[in-house]
Amino acid sequence: MGYGPTSNMLVNLVDGCARAKNVVPGSVMWTLDSDRTVQTTAVDVTAVKGRQAVDVVTDHMTFTAGPDLLLLTPDGWTQAADTAGTTIAWTYAKKLCRERLMIRPGYEFGYFVGATCADGTVGKNYVSLVVNEEAFATRYATALTACTGLLARLEAVTRPSGYLKRDLPGFRVRVVSSYLSDALRHYVGGDAHHMRQRFPRVVLRDIDTFSGFLDGYIEGDGCRIKQWPGRMIVSANVPFLAEIAPIIGARFTPAAKGVSQLCVSDRWQSRGTFTPEHHRLDPPESSWIQVHEVRPRPALGTKPFTFYGYRLSPYPTFLVNGHLAREPW
Repeated sequence: MGYGPTSNMLVNLVDGCARAKNVVPGSVMWTLDSDRTVQTTAVDVTAVKGRQAVDVVTDHMTFTAGPDLLLLTPDGWTQAADTAGTTIAWTYAKKLCRERLMIRPGYEFGYFVGATCADGTVGKNYVSLVVNEEAFATRYATALTACTGLLARLEAVTRPSGYLKRDLPGFRVRVVSSYLSDALRHYVGGDAHHMRQRFPRVVLRDIDTFSGFLDGYIEGDGCRIKQWPGRMIVSANVPFLAEIAPIIGARFTPAAKGVSQLCVSDRWQSRGTFTPEHHRLDPPESSWIQVHEVRPRPALGTKPFTFYGYRLSPYPTFLVNGHLAREPW
């Protein structure tokens, strides 16, 4: 019985996709270590003939392999023939070759996340901020570059004002990075919409990072209080404000309807209510994908299938068009 993908199935090399039959010793392949993408090297390649294969039908594609090829399910490694109806580990193959950022925590990181939560837009592969004040946009661009290394520039733009019924001048900061947009969605619970985002607990790594977050968020969705030494956050996202309140030792009463307000004292740090938490900065790069069907596929005529197997180091696993696999034990 065969134990790997068939000849023409695509496997993920660091240099790009390749057919299983074109992998040679020394080829560097992508794989997963937990939910992170890592590289591993083919030490040896073998080919085995067989007449029985299976078509594994997932949400993403259908691939053909030996029935005993191991795929990772929530219950552990399972033979491909037995994975129907379960989920298997998978990563989006088109994102494998993207640039991975070294995100640095600190005040600038907190400011960037806070301002994005307040006024930014997180797209599929970009992050942007459009505001009226040039100074705000400049601080945002500076913080973004400092914590990610991405070059961020200001761009003069116009945007419509529903209140004034005319276009107003403004400034936009926009960087293209699917890695950064994935990270921001991960920080806020998967949905970056301002009304559905959750408080990004990643900013609780240290007090400098959280202070930056408050400054960035309040600059976008808040103001200074004239009669009291503090600032005010204004938002309709009540769960978001409710998570911030105990961190700064503040009382929070949501408004009966419309926007709610949360007061941030200038002396909040002296209350001793901040407790640091460690959360990872890099986004997870894998998820579970549904296996809808596994179909037996016998060889037709006299020509058998050729199945390819790889001995790999330092990781024994590889990706079949994003699906995590390994040889039988």
